[in-house]
Amino acid sequence: MYNGLINIYKEPDFTSFDVVAILRGILKQKKIGHTGTLDPKAEGVLLVCLGDGTKLCELLDNRDKEYVCKMLLGRTTDTEDTTGKILSEKDILNSKEEIIDAVMSMQGDILQVPPMYSALKKDGKKLYELARAGKEVEREARPVTIYNIEILNIELPYVTFKASCSKGTYIRSLCRDIGEKLGCGACMEHLKRTRVSYFTEEKSLKLSEVEKLAKEGQIDDYILPVEAVFEKNESLYVNEASKRIVDNGNPLTRDNVSLDKEKAIKNGTVYKVYNAEGRFAAVYKYDKYKDLFMPLKMFPNIDS
Repeated sequence: MYNGLINIYKEPDFTSFDVVAILRGILKQKKIGHTGTLDPKAEGVLLVCLGDGTKLCELLDNRDKEYVCKMLLGRTTDTEDTTGKILSEKDILNSKEEIIDAVMSMQGDILQVPPMYSALKKDGKKLYELARAGKEVEREARPVTIYNIEILNIELPYVTFKASCSKGTYIRSLCRDIGEKLGCGACMEHLKRTRVSYFTEEKSLKLSEVEKLAKEGQIDDYILPVEAVFEKNESLYVNEASKRIVDNGNPLTRDNVSLDKEKAIKNGTVYKVYNAEGRFAAVYKYDKYKDLFMPLKMFPNIDS
């Protein structure tokens, strides 16, 4: 069984579930999951976790992401993209400078109302299920962060921009809010995810490429080990006397690991942890109030 992570380029008209189902056939294993669902019409980076790597799904979903979006001004729809039912169409009377200002005003910490056509739940029901039944419910605005926006092209009625953002950001809703600010309305024409954390489009594989590599016996070279996800995190090495503590998934003290005892550690810092044999074994987070390293995810079956 494969354990780790593979960076897939999801092509348009595949659902994220389709990608997982096809990979199960190609790699001949059931234990596969994905992070950060992409709409069927969207394309780009979809991180897929394999075997014990599926424990990463939740952690990876929290990473920042980058998108390139083509936005259509002058139209609103019920899905907030061009696949939906048209709700309004208006002339675009805004100047280029006003459009730039509206787009750039979304940069930073904002409150965003999620779209009805989403997998979020209200009273136990997914919003898209309610939407398909013709029901619209009130949704609370949620804090999200747009770290950076760069306008790539303006060719009215289309505006293409690149945005890097936090977990939970809906680019469709970002288009909606820009359209509301301009007064003409807007929806999303096309979306491509170019990055999840430091996993980029350039290093992703299409399903056809994965199939070819698997047939040639070369796919192992493209499956990243679990610890590669934490490449930029500091390492902690458990000493021999504390072997059983990490093997049992218990909290660690400063005395259990090779660490400068005087070093100030920021609360919430995440470490990759190696056991007494030097094998990657877990991911821990430091809790300064307890002065303990607390286990986040354990990986007892993964070889380094």
